[in-house]
Amino acid sequence: MTRSQIPTTQYAVQLVGPGQVRLNKAKPVHRPGPNQLLAKVECVGLCFSDLKLLKQFSQHARKGEIVAGLAREVLAQIPSYVPGEEPTVPGHEVTCRIVAAGDQVTRHKVGERVLVQADFRDLRTASSNGAFGYNFEGALQEYVLMDERVVIDKDGQRLLIPVPEDLSAAAIALVEPWACVENSYVNPERRTLKPGGRTLIVLEGSVPFDELGLPLSKEGRPAQVLTVAPSTVAAQPDESFDDIIYFGTDKRTIEALNDKLAPGGIINIVLGGRRIGQSVSVGIGRVHYGATRWIGTTSCDAAESYRHIPATGELRPGDKVAVVGAGGPMGQMHVIRAVCSGVPGIEITCTDMDDARLDSLARKAVPLAQTNGVRLRVLSARTTPPAEKFSYVAIMAPVGALLADAIRDSLPGCLINIFAGIPAATRQDLDLDTYIVRRCHMFGTSGSVIRDIRLVLDKVEAGRLDTSRSVDAICGMAGAVDGLTAVENRMLAGKIVVYPMLHDVGLIRLSQLDKHFPTVAAKLDNGNWTRAAEDELLRVAGAGSK
Repeated sequence: MTRSQIPTTQYAVQLVGPGQVRLNKAKPVHRPGPNQLLAKVECVGLCFSDLKLLKQFSQHARKGEIVAGLAREVLAQIPSYVPGEEPTVPGHEVTCRIVAAGDQVTRHKVGERVLVQADFRDLRTASSNGAFGYNFEGALQEYVLMDERVVIDKDGQRLLIPVPEDLSAAAIALVEPWACVENSYVNPERRTLKPGGRTLIVLEGSVPFDELGLPLSKEGRPAQVLTVAPSTVAAQPDESFDDIIYFGTDKRTIEALNDKLAPGGIINIVLGGRRIGQSVSVGIGRVHYGATRWIGTTSCDAAESYRHIPATGELRPGDKVAVVGAGGPMGQMHVIRAVCSGVPGIEITCTDMDDARLDSLARKAVPLAQTNGVRLRVLSARTTPPAEKFSYVAIMAPVGALLADAIRDSLPGCLINIFAGIPAATRQDLDLDTYIVRRCHMFGTSGSVIRDIRLVLDKVEAGRLDTSRSVDAICGMAGAVDGLTAVENRMLAGKIVVYPMLHDVGLIRLSQLDKHFPTVAAKLDNGNWTRAAEDELLRVAGAGSK
């Protein structure tokens, strides 16, 4: 495509304020400057995170201005940088092709087909980081402008990852949400005091300092170790300690220490043979969004708690796995990943409140489980909740009570993957005595890194994972706003994939595809989206009109 062939206007979905979304049929197509490139969007998946941005708009942590990582004068040169109250284009699950590039672009080539790593972690906002589809325009449009100074990270890695030609656009675009799932399993867990960090030790009674058994990293000691009495906890600054070790059992002290934990921090409750004796209000939202961790021991050895932290949140041989809220788009990904993981001896129980979602999950996952020799059960949480205990629980719904239930129903050594984005300020009463006695470990992650995208992409290319099994509906720009509404109202069990070049195609469930495009429906694989179906859709629906 030459520059003269690039249109001057395009169809785009824009968020213009809190709860305000519009289909703009004449949004200008930006011409790339010297350091910029223009990509034509092949398809984009809709995500529940798009709804969070729509509702919060300028108050979203990733819609704020960039305060570090790129100079203001550089940002001012990027027309697709739209922080604060400026209208933005959502959509961060994308396959696109570079069609034009400035004369100072050195790491990207016209014609490359790429997948976008959406988190620009080197570009900091006041409380998060910049991101594609947030304070930089995303892919719910026909063409998107990006700047090479944004999409090369500080380590020199490209955030636009080249992808093969033989995979469907949908399969590639959905690598991004699958990478978020992957991250929750492979992200490393810290297992020592943070080198160079701040450690707070809170003592009830007298415990000699030299007997505390601090678990030190080979990379170094904490920069500061502060030892205080419980009576002084309230005076300590909030969110300022990377490790907190509490020798005691007082509920109020534990709840106060909750607020002193820094992002990425670990709180270690050393019971010393005693019990707390009552539920404790725990900041569970920060486990997901703040990567905080709760550990403990019934002994007097503070280091023992750290020794039982798992290296990652990966499934283990013989795990009895429960996926709670398994019928939704992300829950289905967790189930399919587990079924295709190759981890020996695992058993998977899937629960959901929505029977239609469970039917969709069963259609996709049961044949895979049979092929891979994995025991899989699909149960309605309304009528037949599971009665047994589990060694791994993945929670898909942002409901604090589900975490309390997971602890109650845990086997020794249970890992609890809080995948759902429970609001950061949420607290929940938890039975920490049971949590500590059974050596449970709850953890959460948010987003993904390039490593995760490459891991998933490798699985897709090798044929070990079909990300397009997540697709439940497709549309062009005529159905994009309806698609966002369907995501908000949880009307579909799987993902919605938008093909922006198809202006007039409304939202169509795959189960209804034969009524709209029978030749496309004929190319589904047992109801699942395929490359052949995608190609036929683009042919019969008039793709490439621009």
